[in-house]
Amino acid sequence: MPIHKEERLLSYNAEQIFDLVIAVDRYPEFLPWCLSANIIKEVDQTFDADLVIGFKMFRQRFISRVTSRRPDWIEVIPISGPFKRMNNSWRFKTQSEDTCMIDFYVDFEFRSRLLNKLMGALFQEAVRRMVGAFEKRAFELYGTNNCFLESKRFL
Repeated sequence: MPIHKEERLLSYNAEQIFDLVIAVDRYPEFLPWCLSANIIKEVDQTFDADLVIGFKMFRQRFISRVTSRRPDWIEVIPISGPFKRMNNSWRFKTQSEDTCMIDFYVDFEFRSRLLNKLMGALFQEAVRRMVGAFEKRAFELYGTNNCFLESKRFL
């Protein structure tokens, strides 16, 4: 499966973006294809999230373990579901009082060859929409006209 890694400089502080990303149970409100998201177990800086994603006739349920250290990083790994492998990480680096650099990485492979083929064709568009949805949500929650200041895509 494709890998996506990029850095983005945003005009929000690291705590704001961390709070936005860590609120997994709010994802259905703004993320395309996220049909439901529930926190099912929480201990300290780690929780398990039960998510359902769907697009047209495709629908998959999976459980992910989300580990974090506020406001520096969030890491996500699968516990159950359609993934053979999934690595997703967010790093938040304060640049100034009201800007932070986001380092975003996602790499996954489904158990199903059919899902891999389907997602391989849609991967970049799906990532673009997901990143756009997070930026739009940040604007809705925190305001500002220039949320996206700079981007570097590595993969």
